[in-house]
Amino acid sequence: MGTHRRPRQRVTGGGRARTAATITLAGAATATGLGGTGHADPQPTAAQVRAKVDKLYQQAEVATEKYNGAKEKAAAAEQRMEKLRDQAARKEDRLNSAREALGSVAAAQYRSGGLDPAVQLMLSADPDRYLDGAAFVERAGSRQTAAVGRVRKELRDIERLRGAARVELASLTSRRAELKRHRETVTGKLETARRLLSRLTAEERARLGQGTGDRASRSSADDRQPLSAPSAPSAQAPNSRAAAAVAYAYRKLGSPYVWGATGPNAFDCSGLTQAAYRAAGVSLPRTTYAQIDAGRRVARSELLPGDLVFFYSGISHVGIYVGKGQMIHAPNPSAPVRVAPVDQMPFAGAARVV
Repeated sequence: MGTHRRPRQRVTGGGRARTAATITLAGAATATGLGGTGHADPQPTAAQVRAKVDKLYQQAEVATEKYNGAKEKAAAAEQRMEKLRDQAARKEDRLNSAREALGSVAAAQYRSGGLDPAVQLMLSADPDRYLDGAAFVERAGSRQTAAVGRVRKELRDIERLRGAARVELASLTSRRAELKRHRETVTGKLETARRLLSRLTAEERARLGQGTGDRASRSSADDRQPLSAPSAPSAQAPNSRAAAAVAYAYRKLGSPYVWGATGPNAFDCSGLTQAAYRAAGVSLPRTTYAQIDAGRRVARSELLPGDLVFFYSGISHVGIYVGKGQMIHAPNPSAPVRVAPVDQMPFAGAARVV
């Protein structure tokens, strides 16, 4: 029989060394791109940056309009709350007068030889206690009954007004929290857009129409309607108020875009249209999604100067039509109030407010 040799045992340490070397080589291949998965993401082109920035501006404008709506509702809640507080203060003055009348009755009774115990209770620090006591009313004379009725009414009115004021305060607190959320969304989107634009050269920004927001940065549409001709609308407005709104918009060409602004020196999109019609003596709501319902809807083919034109599915942008397919609008923080084609953005509808 042949001699059986014992198999030679492998050196464990050498195996670990070879494994480590394999991992190291694999890592090196990955790092140098040999594995096909280690390439860094390519830098976005100027056009890709523009597309991202446009999307950010659109998202910021949606949040801006929500901010504008919340701000309007907060202001209304604050006004209602102040009105309720004023009414409560006047009621408290009348309550004091009614209690003084009861005091006069009590003084007369005291001079005549005795103070009705019920009147003493009436003048106590806790007047609510006697209001539910029918025995007091039965014992009191007609003069006291009338005074008690006045006190009862004023107390109930004051409590109702205070309750309504508490409701308005809760609404105001909620609106302010909503304002803060929308403000943070807007500023976050705009800051991200600013950082993206900062990666481009000045030449790239100018070529893409994404300048720093100065008045010299205009699109080719602006060249067709120069800023130096504010009194020359493209077509005749249908009435004097529409003409006044269009003329105001022309006068504001070149004004900076500032989110939440309603003029006279800076605007967001709905702030510009609201200010234009305010100058014409017409009151418009603050937000795009409210302005579209402020007048009669018109088809795109029926547009006349002064009509409001709206864009995107969420009705997040608005301009004022000036004729020949052109509008004046406040685009975004990178561009001032300008003339632009209506077909520059996804058309959502139009409204004629006068």
